[in-house]
Amino acid sequence: MPGGRLTQEDRRLIAAWLKDGLGYAEIARRLGRPTSTISREVARNSGHSGYRAEEASRVTGERARRRKPQPRATPVVENGYGRDPEAVRAFELDFAEMMVATGLPRMVARVLSCLAVSDDGVLSAAELARRLQVSPASVSNAVGYLETQAMLRRERDGRRERYVIDEEMPQSVWAESIRANQEWVKIARQGAEVFGVSTPAGARMDDLSRFHARINEVMLDDRVAVYAGDALTVLAALLHAGRSLSVPALASALGWTGERVSGALRAVEEYPHIAGPVRVVCSGSGDGEYRAVPLVERLTEAQVAALGS
Repeated sequence: MPGGRLTQEDRRLIAAWLKDGLGYAEIARRLGRPTSTISREVARNSGHSGYRAEEASRVTGERARRRKPQPRATPVVENGYGRDPEAVRAFELDFAEMMVATGLPRMVARVLSCLAVSDDGVLSAAELARRLQVSPASVSNAVGYLETQAMLRRERDGRRERYVIDEEMPQSVWAESIRANQEWVKIARQGAEVFGVSTPAGARMDDLSRFHARINEVMLDDRVAVYAGDALTVLAALLHAGRSLSVPALASALGWTGERVSGALRAVEEYPHIAGPVRVVCSGSGDGEYRAVPLVERLTEAQVAALGS
């Protein structure tokens, strides 16, 4: 069929028409093929005695058999939690497709998804290539992009390089987003000065700079965006402990830095909507201790009485 593989009959006709002195363009027209298809066919399958149809069919068949890919089994993601490997694999693919739909390059999305569904969040280039069934070069290019977006970091393990995403990744991405947005503000303001705000192009640049400046104001209030998740973890820790804990005690229990714990506590204090019906009370001043208590103000006197407290 036109556009498909050349058949043995096609090759027989090519050989006959070449003997008749027809050019590649005319042969291509008669077969309904591109001229380049005929020229490649003749160049690839001609010898001292010229083009031979039967020999061309034999060689092409052998070439196709050599190139036939061997089926590869999809690597199974091992885990110690009794999860269904097929369900995990399906989610990994769905996660990657979601990121592609939002604008992320496909290979970048696949690498990030693969790392995200790994419980350790750590994989080497070889492990990523094996699990994604792609070349190391494809992994390297994707990792380079993710690194520029602060979505992962590199670490050395002997001679191997490993790629890591961890609980710090959202904060890093947020900080990088703020930096990138500041660049938008800077270049748009420069454009407004170059074109002049009284011109259509200059006015457009001025509007763009103001728009991103407003976004920047919101993004710079990062105590909500960055520490919201940490704040909920600190609240859970205090509720579970059932007693007052100092910042050093919380940091030790959670495996965090004191600065991170303090940032989470500030977010709860300044943005109480994060904590919902719970609030944090500090006893003493300076390096005091913190405890989580219910926000009983949300309950009426009758409700409090009915609850027996």
